[in-house]
Amino acid sequence: MSESTPNPKSDHLPDEHVVSRTMDIIEIMSLLPHRYPFLLIDRVIEMEPRQRIVAIKNVTINEQFFQGHFPGYPIMPGVLMVEAIAQAGGALLLNEIPDRDSKLMVFTSIENARFRRPVTPGDQLHIEVTVLNWRSRAVKMGGVITVDDKVVCDATVMCQVVPRAPKKAEEPKVETAE
Repeated sequence: MSESTPNPKSDHLPDEHVVSRTMDIIEIMSLLPHRYPFLLIDRVIEMEPRQRIVAIKNVTINEQFFQGHFPGYPIMPGVLMVEAIAQAGGALLLNEIPDRDSKLMVFTSIENARFRRPVTPGDQLHIEVTVLNWRSRAVKMGGVITVDDKVVCDATVMCQVVPRAPKKAEEPKVETAE
């Protein structure tokens, strides 16, 4: 369940209160369209609207990608770490959009992605995403992922909000006599 706590690291005047919000997996799933096995954030531990978000991902041997990446030496694919940055940013972005059920957030660019250390089962990703530029439909964000306070991945991503295609109504089944 969500909770709000004052942010002691705020640069604001003492009489102003900056609220940091958290989200559990149910709230994340209400914002993002991703589902297992492609939902790559488990919890939001800090969120400053329109500025910053910190999420976590618990990496386990049960992840489907470990079956083939790599047998005998399981390493989380770097592209999935960049996707985790985008999903955390998406939770931040979509939280600000009132008609988000009719919208979808998509990548428009990935810049300067670097993978510094392997991520293996048992690691907990600490995903911090900071807004670099926010426009009405697009956001540029810088993301850094750490494990045990060591950087494992960093990247700059741009995302855009686009209309979501309406769900097609299921066609009625026609029974035939054979």
